[in-house]
Order: sequence, then C-alpha cells, then structure tokens
Amino acid sequence: MRIIDSILLGLMQGLCEFLPVSSSGHLLLSRLLLGIQTDTPAMKMLDILLHVGTLIPVLVVFRKEWIDMILHPFRNRTLLKLFVASVPTLLIYVLAKKLFPAVDGFAVFDNGWFLGASFLITAVFLLVCDFRGRSSACRKETPGFGAAAVMGLFQGIGMTPGISRSGSTITGGVLSGVKKDGAARFSFMMSAPAIVGSLLMEGKDALEEGHLSEIQLLPTLIGILVACIAGFLAIRFMLRMISRVPMAWFALYLALIGILYLFMQLRGSPLLPAFALPVPAAG
Repeated sequence: MRIIDSILLGLMQGLCEFLPVSSSGHLLLSRLLLGIQTDTPAMKMLDILLHVGTLIPVLVVFRKEWIDMILHPFRNRTLLKLFVASVPTLLIYVLAKKLFPAVDGFAVFDNGWFLGASFLITAVFLLVCDFRGRSSACRKETPGFGAAAVMGLFQGIGMTPGISRSGSTITGGVLSGVKKDGAARFSFMMSAPAIVGSLLMEGKDALEEGHLSEIQLLPTLIGILVACIAGFLAIRFMLRMISRVPMAWFALYLALIGILYLFMQLRGSPLLPAFALPVPAAG
C-alpha cells in the first residue's frame, strides 16, 4: 500500500469516526475506489489499527472523566454505564457469528455489497435523531443505565460498514430521552471499549494466523498518526457543534452518496461489487 493511500485512509477514519457518517463505510468506499482489495485479513487488521489511532483523542479529550471514573468507580457510574452499553454490542457480535458462521459474522459485509443501503439507513437514523431531538422529552443531560443499554444496541447495529457507530448511538441516546450533546459525549466514550475489544479479539486471531506480517509498517504508522490528528479535530468539532448543526445535513450527504453508490452498483460498475449476499467458496 502506498503512503498516500494510508494518509487518505487515516483521514477517512479520523474524521468519520466522530462525524456521524461511518468511518468503516468510508474506509471501505475509499479502498474500493482506490482498487485496494477490501476483504483480506490484512485489511481488517489495518482497519482495527486505524481505529486505535482514533482511540487516542478519546482518551485525551475525556482525560478528566477517565481519571475520575478510575479513581472513584463507585461514585462515578460512567464506567459501569460503559460496561452496560458494551453488553448488547457484544451479544450482537456473537449472534452475527452464529448466524453467518461461514463468513465470520459481520465480515459478510466486508466486500461492500451492502454499503449503499447502509449509508441510507444511517441517513434515516440521523433524520429520526433530529425529529426526536426537538421533542421536550429529551431532557436528560447524561444517559442512565437504560439509555446506555439502548445505545449499546445501536452500537451493535453500527458494526455494519456504512452504518455510523456515532450516528446510530447518538440516535439511540436521543430516542431514550437524552439531549444530543449528552448522548454525543457518551457515544464518543463508548468507542474506547469497542475499539479495545475489537483489538483484543481480532488482534488475537491476526497473531495466531500470522496476518500481522502482511501489514506494512511505515504506511500503517503514518495512517494511525493521521487518524489520531483528524480524530482529535473531529471530536472537538462535534462536541462544539452537535447542538447547533442539524443532523439532516449529514443525512443529506449520506443519502446522496448512498443513492449514487446503489445506482453505480446496479448499473454494474466494475469498481463495486454486485448487490448480493456473498456466497463462500466451497471447501
């Protein structure tokens, strides 16, 4: 992989992890347009390492919260809420592996066949978030345990490439009566255990199967650095603008690229896979 490709992928990951437009979807779309094979174990590992790049700004921006919840785990219940939010996500991950064992769960989407539809699903989520967010029912400053569980459920749905993790979890929080800015802060913090969990589970498989040797060190490190810087800028932007900027603008963007993607896909573009559930090769 060229260094310019790693810079572009790092930029996509960093910006789109916290903007509600799906980092995994934009990474996949970028690789398809660049002609990089999307569904190899090495590419999956690269995705996880780029996500680690966006873990760093989450730790930095919310450093006071992390320190307080670690020093005072009983008084500060955020750590317990993050655990509660992680449980539905983990259950959905395990369920997907049971439903699609031949393609390893959510890997069924890795070649991009469902990407256009996923962008449109995210657009619907964001419109629902805007509509619900104008309701007087959204008064909670921070999620309770019930809202955390709902946001964890939406995070599980957001494991599908093209369905934004941040967009879906913020929507889940708003549907549970939490203000958008409070839902956004908790959503961004939820990314930390999700990234660490992915690194542990997928990283273990990559080590056992020898896929780490397929990763090019310099382009990967540059991609992680770019993802870290872009992620820091994106998270600061969203925390300032989440209450001011309607989600409808992001929904419009996703609707446009989703429709264009489906149009090119159904026209048989050589750049994009057919809109069909991939069937594993026999044997």
